[in-house]
Amino acid sequence: MSEIEGRQSVGFWRLAVVGIFFLMLAMVLCWRFVSLQVVPAAAGAKLGPDILLKRAASQLLRKETLPAHRGVITDRNGEPLAVSTPVVSLFADPRELLQQQADWHRLAVALGHDPDYLADRIRRKASKRFIYLKRRMSPAAAEEIKKLGIDGVYGQNEYQRFYPAGEVTAHLVGFTNIDDQGQEGIELAFNGWLKGTPGKKQVVKDLHGHIIKDVKQLSEARPGKPMALSIDLRLQYIVYKELKSAVKRVNASSGSVVLLDVKTGEVLAIANQPSFNPNDRSQLKPFQMRNRAATDIYEPGSTVKPLTMVAALESGKYQPSTLINTSPGRIRVGRKVLLDPVNYGEISLTKVITKSSQVGTSKIALSLEPERIRDVFYRVGLGQSTGSGFPGEGVGVLPNRGRWRPIEQATLAFGHGLSVTTLQLAQAYAVLASGGDRRPLSLLKVTSAPIPENVIDPSIAKQVLGMLKTVTKKGGTAKRANVEGYEVAGKTGTIHKVGRTGYEGSRYIAVFAGIAPADKPEVVAVVMINDPKGDEYYGGEVAAPVFSNIISKTMRLLGVPTTEAQRVAAR
Repeated sequence: MSEIEGRQSVGFWRLAVVGIFFLMLAMVLCWRFVSLQVVPAAAGAKLGPDILLKRAASQLLRKETLPAHRGVITDRNGEPLAVSTPVVSLFADPRELLQQQADWHRLAVALGHDPDYLADRIRRKASKRFIYLKRRMSPAAAEEIKKLGIDGVYGQNEYQRFYPAGEVTAHLVGFTNIDDQGQEGIELAFNGWLKGTPGKKQVVKDLHGHIIKDVKQLSEARPGKPMALSIDLRLQYIVYKELKSAVKRVNASSGSVVLLDVKTGEVLAIANQPSFNPNDRSQLKPFQMRNRAATDIYEPGSTVKPLTMVAALESGKYQPSTLINTSPGRIRVGRKVLLDPVNYGEISLTKVITKSSQVGTSKIALSLEPERIRDVFYRVGLGQSTGSGFPGEGVGVLPNRGRWRPIEQATLAFGHGLSVTTLQLAQAYAVLASGGDRRPLSLLKVTSAPIPENVIDPSIAKQVLGMLKTVTKKGGTAKRANVEGYEVAGKTGTIHKVGRTGYEGSRYIAVFAGIAPADKPEVVAVVMINDPKGDEYYGGEVAAPVFSNIISKTMRLLGVPTTEAQRVAAR
C-alpha cells in the first residue's frame, strides 16, 4: 500500500469515528429529550415531563391575595361612621432595583421621598426580596408611579378605613392600624366581627413579576360584617358641639358627656374633650385617645346623694317629708367637721337634696346600717362594669369594709371615698329614671331590649325622682339646668380633685346628672367638666348649662312632647 493510500485510510477512519461519535451524541440527546418531555417519570425519579411541568409552573404560577374590606360601622339610623376605601401599597424587590440605579432618582421624586433616603434603604435591604415603598396610596397616584416602568416596583391592592364623622365619634368608633386591624374603640372590641377574610387566586407572572393572566380563583374574599351602633349621629353632633364649647369657655382640662335611652339602656351619644381626627393621626398624642367617659374614674361627690336617699327610704325610718335638723350648719364626725354653706336649720329629706346639704346627708347616713348605702350603690351598678363591652372600661372603686368608721360611712353617702366613670353614673341615674329597673348599657343598636332587673322599689324610685325635680327649680343648686317647655330633674356635684398629697383646694370636677322629661323620662344625660379654671367651677354653674342646651335640642329632635302637652294629653 502506498503512503498516500495509507494516509487516506487513516483519514477515513478518523472521520468515521468522529461521525459515529456525533451520531451517538445526537441519539443520546434525542433520548434524553424524549425521556424528559414524553416518557412518564418512574416512581422516585427526579426528572420527567410531569416534574418539569410542575417546576415550570412553580416559576410562573403564583398565588395572589384578594383583599377583603372591613364591615361598615353605622349609627342607629344607618349613617356611616367607618367605611373602607380601596388603596394601593407600592412595594419593591430590592435585588431588581439594584439593577435599576439610574431610575432611583425618578422613583424617589415620584414617591415624595428623599433620593438619598431611598438609595440607602434599597442598599440596606439588598439581601431581601420585599420592601414597602409607600403604603395606602390612592389608586390613581399609584398607577402614575407604575407607569414609570421601573422593573422591581409593584402594587398591592388594599383597603383603608375612613371615618366620615372624624373627631365627633373618634373615641367611640376608634381606628385601625396600617394593616387594617382594630386598635381602639369599637374597631378593636369587635375586630373579629368587622375584619374580612382575604381570598386567593392563581395567576401567571412573567420573569419581572408582572401578572400575565388570572388562572383561577382559589377562594373568595369575604368582607367583614356590618355593625350598627346605638348612637344617633344627630345627637352625637349636638353633644360633641356643646361639650367642646363648654370646655373651651371655662378653660377646662377635659370633659365628657353621656346621653342614654332610659327604656333600652342604649348610649345615644358619648363625647369627650380633647378629641382627635382619626383620618389624620400624624400629630396624635396618647392623652387624646382616651374615651374618658368610659375609662376615667373620679369621685362622684354630691351626685350620689339621691342614692343615699334611696337607702334612707328603704330603711322605713324616713319619708321625703321627714325633717332633719342641720343646725348649726356643721357636724363633727370623728376628727372631721363637715359643713354646709349656710345654716339651713330644720329641713326635709327633699330639701336636703334641693340644697345638697352635707350635714343633712351625713346625719341620715349615720342613722343607717353601714352596709345599706353601699348596697344601693352596688345595685345600681357602681363598682362594676356597665356591660357596654368597651375596651378598657373602668369599673371604679366601691369600698367594701368589714367595719365602717363613722367618717367613712358619712363621706361615702355624699360621694367621697369611691370612684365612678361617667358611663356608670349615667347607668345609675337611668335606674332612678326607669322606676328602679337596671339594664346593661349598650353601644350597639338594640333590636329587642333585654329584660331589666328591678333593683329599687318603683315607689321609692318615684319619690327620689320627685326630690330631684326640686334641684332645677328656684332655690335648687341647678337652676341653670332648666329646659324651656320641659320639666327636668337632676343633681349637681362639685368635687375637689385628688392630687398627690390629697384634695387640692383650688381644682375641681364639675358634674351634673339629669333626667328628662322628669314626669315621663326618656333620656338621662351626665355632664362632667374636669378642672375648670376661672370664677365658675360649681356643677350648677359649669355642667348644668351644658345639660340644658343638650336636652333642649334633644327633646326637639326626638319629637318629645312638652311637659304641658303631656299633661293635657293625660287629662
